[in-house]
Amino acid sequence: MAPDPNESMIELLEGVQKFDREIYPSHQELFESLAESQFPKTLFITCSDSRIDPSLITQTEPGELFIVRNVGNIVPPYGEMLGGVSSAIEYAVLALGVRNVVVCGHSNCGAMNALLHIDDDTKFQNMPTVRRWLGSAQAARAAAIALKAEDAGPATIRALAEQNIFLQLTHLRTHPAVAGAIAQGKLALSGWFYDIANGKVIVLDDQTRKTQSVGEALASLRASLA
Repeated sequence: MAPDPNESMIELLEGVQKFDREIYPSHQELFESLAESQFPKTLFITCSDSRIDPSLITQTEPGELFIVRNVGNIVPPYGEMLGGVSSAIEYAVLALGVRNVVVCGHSNCGAMNALLHIDDDTKFQNMPTVRRWLGSAQAARAAAIALKAEDAGPATIRALAEQNIFLQLTHLRTHPAVAGAIAQGKLALSGWFYDIANGKVIVLDDQTRKTQSVGEALASLRASLA
């Protein structure tokens, strides 16, 4: 017998009750301050994967991150697929004045695994929308692998996820709002890779195409402010 959908809804509503009774009262002043406006400093673009919690990873409070989530943390090039992602980027940069944009991929990403098999018509027979969406990551696939799909393992998925992050940063720069803010020195872009199993974040340097630990990235940023 299939699980009853009502069971999971009960769990969600019980969580809402706990929030109302325990969490909100201890953060009431914060929520009241956010009732009429928001001033996030960062646009955080990440995967829809349920294992990713941007606020938990960054230890931020409500109101600090403007979050965009989609399958594969993809940013379509400007004009190619105008919609929710493009409008969120434009709004975050021009209306909210965010100072940073982070594109965060992750380990064992289902979207990256699907991208490896994008030429397999049988796997996408019932998911044409997913296949079309992943088209905005095709160049990452070409850059990351020269293996047959059946040879792909965790290392290949990670390599593809990292190349996809670099690609989406490139796509971000095609958005007029982003290009303008970068040119004025008002916006910085960053790529992150989150390893679910060990909780570590690796920072991807878009200029050198190399990776840094969080500690190394912090040291570099602090030195630039000295």
